[in-house]
Amino acid sequence: MDGRLVLLHGWGANGEDLKPLGDRLARECSKTLDVVCLEAPELHPDQPGGRQWYGLFPAQWDAVPAAVERLKTQLQSLSSSGLGLERTVVFGFSQGGAMALEGGCALPIAGLISCSGYPHPNWAPPQQHPPVLLMHGSDDPVVPFQAMQSIATQLQPDQCQTVPFKNGHTIPDETVQPILMFIERVLENA
Repeated sequence: MDGRLVLLHGWGANGEDLKPLGDRLARECSKTLDVVCLEAPELHPDQPGGRQWYGLFPAQWDAVPAAVERLKTQLQSLSSSGLGLERTVVFGFSQGGAMALEGGCALPIAGLISCSGYPHPNWAPPQQHPPVLLMHGSDDPVVPFQAMQSIATQLQPDQCQTVPFKNGHTIPDETVQPILMFIERVLENA
C-alpha cells in the first residue's frame, strides 16, 4: 500500500455513506490505497441509522474538543497497522470536513480534504499544518459557501488549495479528479 485514505462522513450519515467514493478513488488512483471509513461515535437524534461527531442542531460546541481528541486517537491507532500518519490522507464531508480540519491539521498526516466543511468556533490551525484541499459548492444551502474562504484565510496559502464547484451540499463527480490529483501529489511528497 502506498497510502491510506480515511473518510469522515457528515451529520446524520454513517460510515457506509462515503464508501462508494472511497472505493472509486482507490480504483482510479495511481497509488494503492487502504480505504478506511470511520463512523462517528454518537447516534443521530432523528436519523435512523445515522451518526454524529457531536450534536449540531442545536450546536454543542462544548463537545467538539472531546470529539476531536477521539478522532485524533482513532487516526493515530490506524498508523499502528503499518502505514504511518505521514502516508495518511483524511477526507471529510460537511461535519466530517470540520472534524478533518480540526483533527487533521494537528497531526503529521500527508494531507487533508474538506468538502462542504466549516470551521469550528475558535478554530486556530497550527502554523505548520499538512497540505489542505478545500472544496465547496457555490449554491450550498446547508453550509454557506463563504465557509471555504473563512477556512482558507486561516491556513498557510502555500499549503491550501480551493476548488469551488457549481452545486449544493454534495460531492459532485467533477471533484473526483482534483481529489485524485491531491492524493497522488501529497503521497508522492510523503
